[in-house]
Amino acid sequence: MSVVIVSNRVARARPGEPIAGGLAAALLPAVKSAGAIWVGSSGRLGESTREGTIELEALGSGALGSIDFPAAHYRGFYEGFANSVLWPALHSRPDLIRANASDYIAYREINLFLARSLRGAFHAGTCYWIHDYHYLPLAMEMRRMGVQTPIGFFLHTPMPPRSVLCSVPHHRELVRAMMAYDLIGFQTQRDLDNFASYLSEELGLSVVGDAVASTRRVTRLKVFPIGIDVAAFASRATKAVAGHDVMRLRQSLQGAKLVVGVDRVDYSKGLANRFKAVDNLLQSDPGLKRQFSMLQIGVPSREGIETYHQLQKELAALVGEINGRHGEVDWTPIRYLNKGFSQNTLAGFYRSAQVAMVTPLYDGMNLVAKEYVAAQNPFDPGVLVLSEFAGAAQQLDAALIVNPHDIDGMSQALATALAMPLDERRERWEAMMAVLTQSPVQGWFNDFVDTLIENETAIVPEANLVTAPVPLIETRDIRLTAKVH
Repeated sequence: MSVVIVSNRVARARPGEPIAGGLAAALLPAVKSAGAIWVGSSGRLGESTREGTIELEALGSGALGSIDFPAAHYRGFYEGFANSVLWPALHSRPDLIRANASDYIAYREINLFLARSLRGAFHAGTCYWIHDYHYLPLAMEMRRMGVQTPIGFFLHTPMPPRSVLCSVPHHRELVRAMMAYDLIGFQTQRDLDNFASYLSEELGLSVVGDAVASTRRVTRLKVFPIGIDVAAFASRATKAVAGHDVMRLRQSLQGAKLVVGVDRVDYSKGLANRFKAVDNLLQSDPGLKRQFSMLQIGVPSREGIETYHQLQKELAALVGEINGRHGEVDWTPIRYLNKGFSQNTLAGFYRSAQVAMVTPLYDGMNLVAKEYVAAQNPFDPGVLVLSEFAGAAQQLDAALIVNPHDIDGMSQALATALAMPLDERRERWEAMMAVLTQSPVQGWFNDFVDTLIENETAIVPEANLVTAPVPLIETRDIRLTAKVH
């Protein structure tokens, strides 16, 4: 069966340009190698509020599809309900929720618009894999239009506890709508358990085994931890150390060790606490001055939302304060860059770094942690300092696991990482590499698609269902071959 992938944005990985986030890193191989079609926003806004045209662009054996969303609804959908209500709630920050009725209406209108556009574009036998919180009710809208093929959903963010999810306006309506999916995937068992608890306590639905029955269908709940292409990333890192930016960075260190962090600027990433841990370490052990330097890449994110604009100012001020307190004329403890880099350059940064700090306050998986491990020199690997609240910590337990709210604990972990002997570094790295090679991104893609297709369930008939559309765009059969090294 053919597969169409749907997310808010579509990534175009051009040589030398930054790649935006873990979703892109995971899905681009499926498009290039397996013939999937990946549909998302074109970045342009249109006038039509009823239905849009999906424009296809070939990529490898697959294609990227872009669509102009309606200007009348997109800001309320994206900056409003999706990122000012759902994002903070999913990251357990209900205090940052900013909700209004018009944004929720815009969110539902965009989902309805996309459902119409998909139904009118693709072959009636296509199955759909919907990604992330932007499209919680999309399957329900598609079912109402008569789409009967399998539709799956994967949540890249965490799923918070029931008490936090209940802070979302219209939460019951949204979660009921999610029951139109045949398969809902999560990054960790903790996320699945939180969702199952909500279904039981709020909607009175019981999860039996991995299935929950609602009035329309049986929906399966499963854990699919997202991976990376380990061999490809390791090869990229080996070659990237000779790159221009990487060579400049290494030369500028003047023998000091490199600590690296790579994140979007987001309150969920714990950047302020990370910087405070560096400050705390230098205050408690001044002898470490000039012994290391942190490179923190903070890619700007959602700058149209006031919360993010304020966060950017706070982080810049904090870095300035720490550098002013500890820096010298030819050394600063923190190099803070607000721009993106290509995957090749990042791979070179990772391989050059003796320590990586991946310390989000709450994160679905965090592929930076996995990429850092894959990028290391097997004979002289670096040390990963990893938040216990990142989904990756469920797999990479040989990292130095920290509580990102514990500044002293993170300082101690950083000191331990900087001083860790080679034998221990190798032992920890080998354990983490064994995990990564057993769960590559190819396996993640295949496992989800196979589970979705093999467990198709029937829709309960409804009077308002219409005949499935005439096929307009042919799609290909999809399968990736996992290569374990």
